[in-house]
Amino acid sequence: MPSFTDQVALVTGSSRGIGAATAKVLGDRGAKVVVNFHTNAEAAASTAEDIRSAGGDALVVQADVREADDVRQMVDHVEEKWDTIDVLVNNANMPFTHASIDEMTWSSFEQKLTDELEAAFRVTKAVVPGMVDQQYGRAIYVSSGLGEHPAPGFVAHGTAKAGLDAFAKYVAQEFGSDGITANVVAPGLVETDATADRVDMVREQVASETPLGRVAQPEDVATTIAALASDDATFVTGTYTPVNGGNAME
Repeated sequence: MPSFTDQVALVTGSSRGIGAATAKVLGDRGAKVVVNFHTNAEAAASTAEDIRSAGGDALVVQADVREADDVRQMVDHVEEKWDTIDVLVNNANMPFTHASIDEMTWSSFEQKLTDELEAAFRVTKAVVPGMVDQQYGRAIYVSSGLGEHPAPGFVAHGTAKAGLDAFAKYVAQEFGSDGITANVVAPGLVETDATADRVDMVREQVASETPLGRVAQPEDVATTIAALASDDATFVTGTYTPVNGGNAME
């Protein structure tokens, strides 16, 4: 099992769902984990307590990752406490309008694109200088299979995630010589608090269409993120990894 002993991992949007599961997996494997949240302080505190109860170390930091000042203050706080950030998991969820192109307004479409890419851009810009200084870094961007495989009503979300996929490749290309890797993890349908109602309606259908026979759990995505963030994947960068049990194959 890959170890993250003596490493610091920042997981944006890690109060619940995939982010919380990722924070816990990294903490279990030795990382000091920054649990970032925007509004749900109680859930973030619970995630951090789970990490500490299992013997790990966690720091809870509130920040809207779309806001430059919030991001800078968060990164400064982490670096003051733990000196560095070795692993970035860009995971924070950005709300979007579920609608067809015909029904979608430009303002709703633009908002999702801006939020998704601004968050990735600002957090990456904030953590990369420290990674360059130490000539080491791992950046994992949590995307969605909807960027590659369209589904009705997801035009804003899917287009934004496709943009995130491209951004990650540019990070990989630009900073590879500095010892930094950047990779995308693209889940399919994952059973979380946010998707519970939808999963209940389609569970049997999705399971029947998935070679591995079930709906993904947050831990399925979290362990994939951990694999790509570890030194077992030192020579892996610029990749796109679906986590969907074979429901959609690349």
